[in-house]
Amino acid sequence: MSSITLARFYQQSFEAYPHFTLAVAGGALTALGDAVAQFSQHLITPPNDHKRVPHYDFPRTFRFFCFGAGISPIMGRWNRYLEHKFPLRSQAGKSTVSFTALSKRVVADQLVMAPIGLSIFLSSMAVMEGRDAQHIRARFNDIYFQALLANWKVWPTAQFINFRFMPLPYRVPFQQMCGVFWTLYLSLLNSAESEKQDVEDSLLHTLEQQTAVDTSDIGTKKNPVKR
Repeated sequence: MSSITLARFYQQSFEAYPHFTLAVAGGALTALGDAVAQFSQHLITPPNDHKRVPHYDFPRTFRFFCFGAGISPIMGRWNRYLEHKFPLRSQAGKSTVSFTALSKRVVADQLVMAPIGLSIFLSSMAVMEGRDAQHIRARFNDIYFQALLANWKVWPTAQFINFRFMPLPYRVPFQQMCGVFWTLYLSLLNSAESEKQDVEDSLLHTLEQQTAVDTSDIGTKKNPVKR
């Protein structure tokens, strides 16, 4: 299938089923980002450490697909709101683009949608991994602001290009295509935090077991069995 045919198919699908089309395209591209992240993890791991590298984690990629499918229609509605709130051309048919309106779109996107989207990502991933409220709070404390600052270093430029040159139906897919590498970053960040929490939980469980054994031994010494 040629790129022109694919673009025509996408346009027709978007016009008939906009939310469904955005969900499928966004889910697929977000899952692709996680797949790239997992293969990258295998490539950058030293040879002597391959024993501790797990096999490909399909449930993890599925979680990213679910996140992408869920967030993409929301992003589509947000882009439509920005389109009406900050029109780039004050008059119909006018060729001059308002740089002020374009800047307002980018600023609004980065100050409103970026923090919300990142919050949805961290919380939804934690829930799908089966984490409790304590783990979710710890995840936000550990990596939320780190990821948000990284977002503000990367996405304003991409969104300037997106809002300026991409037609409305293609803005979310464009974001998701640029976001493959961003998803790679988030995937590695989220995976590292998950592994950290798993290790901490394992150590805590071992400590609790050891404490229980020690308590039992002390009780036995204080109350020896009389014969």
